[in-house]
Amino acid sequence: MRILKRNFFKDETQSFPHEPVPAWGPRVITVTSGKGGVGKTSLTVNLAIALVQLGQRVIIFDADLGLANVDVLLDVAPSLTLYDHIYRDVPIEDILLPGPGGIKIISGGSGFLELTNLSSSQRAGLLKNIEKLNRMADFVLIDTGAGISKDVLAFCAAADDVFMVITPEPTSLADAYGLIKVLDRFKVHRELFFVVNQTHNDRETSHTVERLRAVVDNYLTIKLNYLGDIWYDQAVSRAVKNQRPFILSDSNARAAIAVKKIAHAILHKEWATEEERGLRGFVNKLSRLFR
Repeated sequence: MRILKRNFFKDETQSFPHEPVPAWGPRVITVTSGKGGVGKTSLTVNLAIALVQLGQRVIIFDADLGLANVDVLLDVAPSLTLYDHIYRDVPIEDILLPGPGGIKIISGGSGFLELTNLSSSQRAGLLKNIEKLNRMADFVLIDTGAGISKDVLAFCAAADDVFMVITPEPTSLADAYGLIKVLDRFKVHRELFFVVNQTHNDRETSHTVERLRAVVDNYLTIKLNYLGDIWYDQAVSRAVKNQRPFILSDSNARAAIAVKKIAHAILHKEWATEEERGLRGFVNKLSRLFR
């Protein structure tokens, strides 16, 4: 099992002391957005690598059904997906794809959609096998599609936390508010976190944060937590074209430094606790949502 033995922590950056994964498993975070084109997948990938550089073990679940944006962004072609594990009995560790910077990737394909339709025996088997992943990760990042769909809402509801990516554009703010409004209506989370991407200066960031917070505070009960901003950076565009994470190709770029700060903030965060946490809680909650 070479995958299991790989050293996730080799990096020149200072790492946090690694502690055993809690009994409930890794922190499961859904990364989503109200609209496409805001840099959600790029943030997911680079944030995952930044966490690895801080001594964490990270698995990305590519749950953007039918689009496989993580695969395209990293120029990888997985031969096995979650579907193969569920319906073809492929060992769950065999569908883990090594990615750049020490991350691991699970390509969902139709397998993530099938998580909502598992029989009791299939769900029991999946939960048993997920214990292996629990021992292999400290964080699991779920990269969803954009917008308000049943799938996106399900992944948000089932995760431990939700990270939303917005930009200063009015359409991004409007669509983000629409998604937040739906999440607030169903009371699936008491709080969510957001990042302002593709901003041009501190003033634009502050204006964006204030606009979103004002409307949410006035009309909704959910709490918004601002994680940080990422300024517009040509290094990001170059990295996307080259299918290489900018945190590796240009580690001193403004965007890379910003993502590293967000990763530090995540590790210093005192997370709220839920009765059902980790991957086991994720699968259980997802199954109940579609009964």
